[in-house]
Amino acid sequence: MNDPKIQNQINIELSDEMAEGQYSNLAVITHSGTEFVLDFINIMPGMPKAKVKSRIILTPHHAKRLFRALKENIAKYENVHGPIKETEGGDMPFQLNGPVGQA
Repeated sequence: MNDPKIQNQINIELSDEMAEGQYSNLAVITHSGTEFVLDFINIMPGMPKAKVKSRIILTPHHAKRLFRALKENIAKYENVHGPIKETEGGDMPFQLNGPVGQA
C-alpha cells in the first residue's frame, strides 16, 4: 500500500444524470480578482431569452489549468480530424445583457 501511484489515485463518480451532460452553444466568461465564472448557455435562434444551463466557478490557477488542457485537447483533436473551422468575424449576432467580461 506504499505505492505512490495508488496513493495518488482519485476515485471520481459520475451520476447517471450528470453523465447525460448539458448542451451549450454559448459560454460567457467573467472574472474578479479571485475567481473565474463560466456560464454555459443553450441559446436558440430567434428566441429572445436563454437560460444558463451550468455555472462553473474556478480559481485563477484552475482556470489556467483548464485553458492548457483545452488547448492540448484541441491540438490532439485537430491532429486526428483536421483544423476546426472558425466562423468569419466570430461576433455574436445579438447583444447579451449580462455582466461584461474582463478577459
